[in-house]
Amino acid sequence: MKFVYGPVPSRRLGQSLGIDPIPLKTCNWNCVYCQLGRTKPVVNERRRYFPPKEIVGQVEDTLNTQDPEEIDWVTFVGSGEPTLHIDIGWMIREVKAFTDLPVAVITNGALLHLPSVREELAAADAVLPSVDAGTAELYRRINRPHPEITFQRHLEGLIAFGHEYKGKLWSEVMLVRDLNDTEQALLELVNLFHRIDPDEVHINLPTRPPAETWVQPPEAEGLMRATAILGDIARLVQPVEGTIDLSGYESLVDALIGIISRHPMRETDLERTLTQWAPDELNKTMAELKTDDRAQVIERYGTRFWCAAPSFFPNEPHSQTTAPGLPSKH
Repeated sequence: MKFVYGPVPSRRLGQSLGIDPIPLKTCNWNCVYCQLGRTKPVVNERRRYFPPKEIVGQVEDTLNTQDPEEIDWVTFVGSGEPTLHIDIGWMIREVKAFTDLPVAVITNGALLHLPSVREELAAADAVLPSVDAGTAELYRRINRPHPEITFQRHLEGLIAFGHEYKGKLWSEVMLVRDLNDTEQALLELVNLFHRIDPDEVHINLPTRPPAETWVQPPEAEGLMRATAILGDIARLVQPVEGTIDLSGYESLVDALIGIISRHPMRETDLERTLTQWAPDELNKTMAELKTDDRAQVIERYGTRFWCAAPSFFPNEPHSQTTAPGLPSKH
C-alpha cells in the first residue's frame, strides 16, 4: 500500500507531498462538510494503524526521486485524523531528519488536550487545526465529534497548544451557510481566536463534495461578514490549480485512485490532469476508471466528483441527524 501521494496543489501549502498514515476513514469527528464522506463509525483510539517505518521509508524514497523544487511542503494529512496514529511524532521527526522541506500537519485538533499529542506535533513546522464553532452546540452540529471529544476538551487543547507551540499555527474555519457564517457565530469564533492566538486564520469554503447534501458555502454577504468580523488575521483561501504528480504507481488508474482516496477531484480537473500528464492515455484511463470498483462518482453542487468507493456520501435530503437546525446524536 502507498502511504505517500502527490505532490498535489494545496489551497494553503502550495505543492504538497501528502502522507496518509491511517485507513479511510479513521476519524474522531464526523463533519457535515467532510470531503471524504461520513465517518462510519466515529473512532477515538490511538494506535499503530500502519507500520511507521514503512510510511517513513516511502516518504524518503519519494523525495529521493522528486525534484525538491517541485515540492513546497511535506504534509501529514490522512484519510481522517492523522494524530490517531500513535507514532505521528516519531514519523515527523524522522522525516525532518532527511529533508529540509518544511513539514505540516493538518488536523482537527481534537486530541490536543493530550500533552503527549501536543509534544508530538511540536516537531512540525506548521500545524493547521480546525476551529469551526465557538459554542458547544454549534460544535456538535458541525463537527459531530466522538462523545469523548467535548467542546471544552477541544478548546482547552487548542489554547494550551497555542501557548506552547513555536512553529506556525494556522487555524482553519470551514464556513457553512446558515451555521457558522452568522454574526453571532463569527463573534463567538473571534473570542476563541483571542484565546488560542493563532498566527493566521484560514477561511475555507466547502468547494469539494461535502458529506451532507444540504451543506452549502456561504453567500457573498456571509463571506463579507466573515472577513470583516474575523479581521486582519484572517484570509480567504481560494481553490487552486496546479500540477498533480501521478508517478510512482504501476498504472495511471492506480495513481488516480491514490489521489482521489484522499483528495476527491472534479471530473473536469481529473481529465485536465490526465491531459497534462498523459494526453494519449486520457480516454483509455477514464474508461478503466469508470469500471474500477475502487472509485465512485458523487454529485454535489451539480458537479461530478471522483472519490474512493468506500467513502459514504448519502444522497437523501435533510434527516434528523444531519439537518442544520437540529442537533447531532454525537
